[in-house]
Amino acid sequence: MIRHYLLALQFFTRIPVTGRLATWVGYSPAMLRASAGHFPGIGWLVGGLTALFFWGAHTLLPQQAATVFVAVVLSTVFSVMLTGAFHEDGLADLADGLGGHVSREKSLEIMKDSRIGTYGAVALILALSTKFALLSLLGQVNLLATFMAIFLAHVTSRMMPLLIIKSLPHVGDTPQSKSKPLADAIDYPTLVVAAIWCVSAFALIAYVYPSWVWIAGLLAALCACWWMRRFLSHRIQGFTGDALGATQQVSELAFYLGILLAWN
Repeated sequence: MIRHYLLALQFFTRIPVTGRLATWVGYSPAMLRASAGHFPGIGWLVGGLTALFFWGAHTLLPQQAATVFVAVVLSTVFSVMLTGAFHEDGLADLADGLGGHVSREKSLEIMKDSRIGTYGAVALILALSTKFALLSLLGQVNLLATFMAIFLAHVTSRMMPLLIIKSLPHVGDTPQSKSKPLADAIDYPTLVVAAIWCVSAFALIAYVYPSWVWIAGLLAALCACWWMRRFLSHRIQGFTGDALGATQQVSELAFYLGILLAWN
């Protein structure tokens, strides 16, 4: 399990797993499939570090009206540096591929192009702006809840792509796709491991800050995942690696929105 977790860390973040440690971890398509259950565990690390960075930035900055907003922006920059914009890249590529009214084959071809287009640029701008706005508003409502929401959102949103993998076939360019090892549907034990990561995160937050708004965030993320599955099924009849990254981004935003809608 440690090897699987470190493999997921190596695949989904810029945190170095190199040298003798990388040799010990090893790699195979079967190992990467097994490591999928630890995707929410990567959310524990990335979300936890990002939340701590947010809290530290807010504490060190001058306490003014814009302090929360600046801390949110800086913590987002920090999280992107940790992941190498892995999921944001997927969102942009999916938006470019599915933004226009083109055929399924053409959409898949556009998604393989590393260049960003108008739809991808607009999607990134709107996604980041929405994140800044939602977290800034939440920070004005309750700073501690914002700290915990950042952590929970990163864990929960990394569970949602697994539901896409489980329920849809892989339709990417399999020989060249980074998500090739995930083309075979993950099994239920893998989902159980992922669920344990998620449940333990909710249990920790509920112990520290008990509130039913966390459930509202989870329900909103599930709704976003359902919408993404329906959209992908209709447009490309399956998922690609870019679609998984986009699902994580959309689910994270939905989590924040769900908390805010339920706050009152």
